[in-house]
Parts: sequence; C-alpha cells; structure tokens
Amino acid sequence: MPNYITIESVSGGGRNLIRQDFRQRTNQFVWRIKFSIPLNPSTVNNKNVYITTENNTPLLTNIRYDSVNNYIEIEPLEPYSSNESYILHVTTNVESKNRKRLPNEITLQFKI
Repeated sequence: MPNYITIESVSGGGRNLIRQDFRQRTNQFVWRIKFSIPLNPSTVNNKNVYITTENNTPLLTNIRYDSVNNYIEIEPLEPYSSNESYILHVTTNVESKNRKRLPNEITLQFKI
C-alpha cells in the first residue's frame, strides 16, 4: 500500500500561504519552502528548521538553502513511519539578509 502525506494543520499564519492541501506518494518526502526575499544563510539550519513527531522527538534531516531561488529544502534522513503525525517547524530565528526575523513560528502538522 502506498504512503501519502496529508496536511493536518498549520499555525503561525502560514495557512494562507499553502495553495492547497495535497496528498503525495512518498516514503521520504522532501519539503520545499519558498520565501519571497533572500534569507541569511547562517540562520537556515536544523535548529531553526526541523521536523518532530507529535511527541516532540526530532527526525534526522538535511537542511539546504537555495539562495538563487530563495527556498529551503528539508530532506528526512530516516523514513517516515506510516500512520504517524509529524510537525514541520520554521522558527522565528530564521532571518532575511537584512536581519529581519519571521514574525511568527510556522508549524505544519502532517501525517503519513
């Protein structure tokens, strides 16, 4: 049976930035978050952008910032578990190149 990602909830003002809910066939889905302005690369790291289980257990991930296209990729280094909820976190410590922080932490809860 294929695995799917379902967005369960979004907080921090990010709901209106997600164009649509989606289901994606996957075992190790790579998240891509697009920003409208360039980021300070030193603030794009696994302390400021990360994935946890619902019980707050961190998932091992690789975080990449594409400065040309202004997006962050979050790639899991271990497979997601079926029927488990996860939370993608983008903290207010992520800054623009002009040192302006995100006004709110963005969290997106999803389930495989």
